[in-house]
Amino acid sequence: MPKKDESMTNELFELIASINTPEDCRALFNDLCTIKEVEQMAQRVKAAKLLIEGKTYNQVIEETDISSATLSRVSRCVQHGDGYSRFLK
Repeated sequence: MPKKDESMTNELFELIASINTPEDCRALFNDLCTIKEVEQMAQRVKAAKLLIEGKTYNQVIEETDISSATLSRVSRCVQHGDGYSRFLK
């Protein structure tokens, strides 16, 4: 990633990390993202929670209407990543 892009990305992460309330988070994400993008992120978080709870792929798809390709990516992140497991205990 070019230095300029990395700097902007770091600024974004710092901004998100500074959020103190769900209301502030909602306001920022409503400005940053489309409604569909927020819904897709919420869908991925819900899918990760269900996988962590031991639900099957079919159960997760039925409950979230997530695509199998996206669910596969979420599953890899749950198994090998650091983010979902850190925040979705």
